[in-house]
Amino acid sequence: MNAFLSFMKRNYKILAIVVLLAGALFSFTLFPGNKSEDPDKDQVLLELITFVVEKAHYDPAAIDDDFSRGVYKSYLESLDPSKRFFTQADMDEFAPFETLLDDMINARDLSFFNLTYQRLLQRIKESEGFYRDILAQPFDLHKNEEFNVDYEKQPYAADDAALRDRWRKQLKLSVLSTVADKQKLQDAPKDKLKESKPKNDVEAFEDEEVTPPVSDIKNKENKTVAQLEKEARESTLKSLDQYFEFIDELKREEWFSFYLNAIAERFDPHTYYFAPDDKEKFDTSMRGSIEGIGARLQKKNDYVEITELIPGGPAWRGKDLEQGDLIMKVAQGSGEPIDIAGMRLDDVVKKIKGPKGTEVRLTVKKVDGSVDVIPIIREVVEVEETYAKSSVVKKGDKLYGIINLPKFYIDFENQDNRDAAKDVALEVDRLKEQGVEGIIIDLRDNGGGSLKTVVDMTGLFINKGPVVQVRSRDAGSGNSVEVLSDTDSKVQWDGPLVVLVNNFSASASEIFAAAIQDYNRGIIMGSKHTYGKGTVQNVIDLNRFVRNSSYGDLGALKTTTQKFYRINGGSTQREGVLSDIVMPDKYSYIDMGERDIDNALPWDKIAPADYNGIKNNYNKVIANSKKRIEENPQFKLMDENAKWVSEKKDDNTYNLDIDKFKAEMQKAEAVTKKFKALTNYTNKLVFEALPYEKEQFKKDPGLEEKKQRWFESLSKDIYVEEAINVLDDMENGKTASKTAANVNKKSQVKTR
Repeated sequence: MNAFLSFMKRNYKILAIVVLLAGALFSFTLFPGNKSEDPDKDQVLLELITFVVEKAHYDPAAIDDDFSRGVYKSYLESLDPSKRFFTQADMDEFAPFETLLDDMINARDLSFFNLTYQRLLQRIKESEGFYRDILAQPFDLHKNEEFNVDYEKQPYAADDAALRDRWRKQLKLSVLSTVADKQKLQDAPKDKLKESKPKNDVEAFEDEEVTPPVSDIKNKENKTVAQLEKEARESTLKSLDQYFEFIDELKREEWFSFYLNAIAERFDPHTYYFAPDDKEKFDTSMRGSIEGIGARLQKKNDYVEITELIPGGPAWRGKDLEQGDLIMKVAQGSGEPIDIAGMRLDDVVKKIKGPKGTEVRLTVKKVDGSVDVIPIIREVVEVEETYAKSSVVKKGDKLYGIINLPKFYIDFENQDNRDAAKDVALEVDRLKEQGVEGIIIDLRDNGGGSLKTVVDMTGLFINKGPVVQVRSRDAGSGNSVEVLSDTDSKVQWDGPLVVLVNNFSASASEIFAAAIQDYNRGIIMGSKHTYGKGTVQNVIDLNRFVRNSSYGDLGALKTTTQKFYRINGGSTQREGVLSDIVMPDKYSYIDMGERDIDNALPWDKIAPADYNGIKNNYNKVIANSKKRIEENPQFKLMDENAKWVSEKKDDNTYNLDIDKFKAEMQKAEAVTKKFKALTNYTNKLVFEALPYEKEQFKKDPGLEEKKQRWFESLSKDIYVEEAINVLDDMENGKTASKTAANVNKKSQVKTR
């Protein structure tokens, strides 16, 4: 998705918007009502953001009472996501502002922010006294009481006494969890204890991850529950002291960014204000310099969510960390885990990053509610691992190829450098040289990238014709639609084609899958639907709009400026691309992607582009696959796991009696063990490198090791196995070649 921004910055329509805005704001401090004598930076930022969004956003929401309610809710949730600072009395005082914020935003009135900011500082200071007093005394671990961690549905504490009790239960749960983990490790037969290995084969007693290093337990006497409880309280106290130290260091401008983003993100989920430091980090990520564990993170309530695993990075290779996991604690090697609840994202990142070769241990909450400790060895993520790669595999007497594309990359500064379309074309040629009879394009977890590369890559599999429609908001008025087409009549591959997708295939991946589906060129397989991100964002530097600014760096605004549409006229926004063949996965019964975000832009449709599809008939192929999936025990188990995950995601109540707590955990572990068979599956297919790579392996054993890890993952992949079965069922290359000629070579490009 980042590469989209680079490409669209060079789009003339975006430049027209920026020029218009620059002209309008050339004398920004002369706007009526502005304090030109002594301008306030916060007011300037508020006015800048609302003005730029109103003029540049694809479909800006009206700043009215509904908008005000959304800002009010988002802002207060961002300040106190676990409802452990504000009380109901505070909320009663804030309530009159719920429908006034639209007027206050337009008037650049900051009184609501000032009120909440000062009250938050007061409540934070009071809470420091709560947790220190609570942790000074032992918990009664046999008291029968419960605590619900679904903070969103919880009411605010009625008064200070209720708030203090909420803190007590929350802290007791943390201590109880640590004690139970350490007890389980102590009680394990010593000959069954295994050291955790922070690579692909992470292990521990009974296949469950545990917090303390096994080596610390093997040669020591078992500790009493009272001793373990005391250690856990001391560890929790240390974590909270660090957390509040971080909070105390936050500046007013950082809290104000919360307010600005509550406003910006109400326009849509991808409109976001970058403070100067955040803008610098964003630019770094655009350049692709990623170190540490190889994961992208974002704040989610009190914890930090894994939003993307960088292909080739240590987290990606380990297979234990997944998108959607919530990081709860961070430990340095065998050190005590630090609770990161409420900690700033920047500070969490600093704890996860570290020198190459060192270990970090992440305590994460999985989608099904289970908690694992995952050890990872840090290293520098190699860019090479994000490039396209291919393999051949035999099924019977037929040879097939698979091309994995992690992202649609391109170097806009140097068009001669490699890009995704050129690399995929090269891999296709290499596979053709080996005589493959079908190709799989694997776009699972591919979050998107360059618009140019997806258009060029689609052209490898079709005759020339339209690929995607892009609708922009003109600098003047109304909307216009541009049809982007493949103009090269050459078809690089006209044989059987399968495209693998999942819930995290987004943006450019959806454009490719949709075009292949609309042309009826191949079969889309995978999750029920893709992510559903059918919008483009552009980053606008706010400093360009203020002449001779005395405010310092004002940061930047990322805002949605365009929307994608399939060539059949339907948007990919919210709906995504529906798979022709749906294969069960753990998210089958959970809403994922844009459709699960309340203020995401809506799905709609425009007129279709002028194109002719290919007269392939895949009905029998699809029916055969569906029958295999229904009868496959592994897919049945996956579907059962998905239903269990869906049921567990709303189970947020924990019993705080240690015996009942452990019984609940053992019950959950017994169920999860049943699903371990999913990770132990092998498809008995042998994946091999191409001849040119085998020659490279002789000179670079490290390269062979990386490829072997990929081949190993493919050999355990039931989705790839079924994709190969589908290729086996599809029309042979000769028939596909014949039908490919049905593409209209004179497809017209319409612009509205």
